[in-house]
Amino acid sequence: IPSVSSIVPESCLLIVVGLLVGGLIKGVGEKPPILKSEIFFLFLLPPIILDAGYFLPLRQFTENLGTILIFAVVGTLWNAFFLGGLMYAVCQIGGTGLNHIGLLANLLFGSIISAVDPVAVLAVFEEIHINELLHILVFGESLLNDAVTVVLYHLFEEFANFEQVTIIDIILGFLSFFVVSLGGVFVGVIYGVIAAFTSRFTSHIRVIEPLFVFLYSYMAYLSAELFHLSGIMALIASGVVMRPYVEANISHKSHTTIKYFLKMWSSVSETLIFIFLGVSTVAGHHYWNWTFVISTLLFCLIARVLGVLGLTWFINKFRIVKLTPKDQFIIAYGGLRGAIAFSLCYLLDYEHFNMRDMFLTAIITVIFFTVFVQGMTIRPLVDLLAVKKKQESKRSINEEIHTQFLDHLLTGIEDICGHYGHHHWKDKLNRFNKKYVKKCLIAGERSKEPQLIAFYHKMEMKQAIEMVESGGIAKIPSAVSTVSMQNIQPKILPVERALPALSKDKEEEIRKILRNNLQKTRQRLRSYNRHTLVADPYEEAWNQMLLRRQKVRQMEQKMNNYLTVPAHKVDSPTMSRARIGSDPLAYEPKADSENLPIITIDPASPQSPESVDLANEELKGSGHVSSSPEEEEEEEGLVMRPKEPSSPGTDDVFTPGASDSPSNQRMLRCLSDPGPRPEPEEGEPFIPKGQ
Repeated sequence: IPSVSSIVPESCLLIVVGLLVGGLIKGVGEKPPILKSEIFFLFLLPPIILDAGYFLPLRQFTENLGTILIFAVVGTLWNAFFLGGLMYAVCQIGGTGLNHIGLLANLLFGSIISAVDPVAVLAVFEEIHINELLHILVFGESLLNDAVTVVLYHLFEEFANFEQVTIIDIILGFLSFFVVSLGGVFVGVIYGVIAAFTSRFTSHIRVIEPLFVFLYSYMAYLSAELFHLSGIMALIASGVVMRPYVEANISHKSHTTIKYFLKMWSSVSETLIFIFLGVSTVAGHHYWNWTFVISTLLFCLIARVLGVLGLTWFINKFRIVKLTPKDQFIIAYGGLRGAIAFSLCYLLDYEHFNMRDMFLTAIITVIFFTVFVQGMTIRPLVDLLAVKKKQESKRSINEEIHTQFLDHLLTGIEDICGHYGHHHWKDKLNRFNKKYVKKCLIAGERSKEPQLIAFYHKMEMKQAIEMVESGGIAKIPSAVSTVSMQNIQPKILPVERALPALSKDKEEEIRKILRNNLQKTRQRLRSYNRHTLVADPYEEAWNQMLLRRQKVRQMEQKMNNYLTVPAHKVDSPTMSRARIGSDPLAYEPKADSENLPIITIDPASPQSPESVDLANEELKGSGHVSSSPEEEEEEEGLVMRPKEPSSPGTDDVFTPGASDSPSNQRMLRCLSDPGPRPEPEEGEPFIPKGQ
């Protein structure tokens, strides 16, 4: 019924089914089954967590890890102590009938009810298609707060049996948090590496490849639970560590099997959990206390809102992408409680906690309120607030190249600044992984394959499967039917292919280019740090040499372009002509140019200045030998120099100089022209023939 499922989340409908089944069993006179904690923790919870950990969006998770940890650790501790303390205060009020419940019992209750439930969050958030940032923040918090919940639960359970709690017990309890969380991660990483190493040798028995993934993951969970470590953290760590190496080793069929089996297994577990919650509500023993139940519900909501607002104010000081008020509202509103709280409460011993039934009743009320009221209203609120939804887009090679390029760029910027952020450490980890880990855990040539090529292969395979599923490629007939069809029907021209076919050589050439140019960018560069940057002693000498070479080249260019050194550097030939035309007396030969050969040019003759034989003209000269090389260099050729600036009050244009004879003017005009290239608009020659 689409109209119902679009309004009511699947988890709510399953709880309703459970309530109906439980009521039916009770109506018949039988005793309904109750969700036992051993069954829940050993068989129903692991598939959901493994599915979440194995297919965890690792990039978004690592980029927001700091925010997730603050919400998961600090937020859960705040909820537990705030709720436990206020509930103890309520219990101490006279006339409520709750005076017998002590502080430790209330703190234990607070630790059970404070944790956000991953099963409930997954069930609701996957249906509303919220954007990746909010999804990973709420879901990541629900996964990682397990360590805090486990520590607080076992801590207060043990403290309740003590006659007196000392400071040493509290310090040990605080240290046990690190042991439980980091110990769980360590166990998960060990089993993940073992699973990846095992998958290296399964090429001849493809059938049992998926079994190793499930087997080692489940062993990681059981090993962690055996030592009272965080089983959820162990499952997530093993899934995240093994996935890249296992997928490189196993066949595509095994990968498909793992994917669909995990999805099926987790959805079955989720269905059973919510149905059993409904059945257990009908079957369980309840003790209703209005004060306790309403106070629990109210303080849960208040603690969640205050915790999110306070922590976000602190987190936004360090985040580049700030969490907006809309985001904060969705994070606070998405703090759903579920079956983990119910099962933890069910584990409590009657002898030490005779108020267990009242705790269970309050927890079931909170679960129903969060799943039904918040779960049903979160979708309309997301639409109302216009919160950004998830964009369904396929990743392309272009996006992958630019992502890698930006990662390298940001790492380089961090190296230069001397600030070692998460890009720096991520790059170090990637290089270590490529250099050592991949060689040990991935079989054959795939270990040396660059990330971009591997991504291309994955996309190619995915595209081929989609084409086959959509009927883009017709089914290939068998050999017999092909032959018979050829005999019966005439040969049909092949249909034009959707994708251009590449030859083997071309494909290998493309791969070689990608390998050489895209993957080794950082290995060619040295990492610089502004604090340790030392000046190169040879740098100044190199700069001087380069400047000298540049000057020599410029001089050579000038000598090639002009017969003599130009009068003015900036002026173009056209400007020079115009300047000399307006002021023919501005240039004159050197004062000591009596010994230089004089070239007389007849303007009527076709001989251009370029065709003058200077060697003959030198032989015709007076044979003067210079005494030093410097004088030779200075007096070589014809040299023009600008006229000395005139004294103020004299007219530059109309006052004739000492050497302003017509022959001198004619020669200067000829030599100042770089070549016979008249401008398009000039019809007449520069020197009139009649002059």
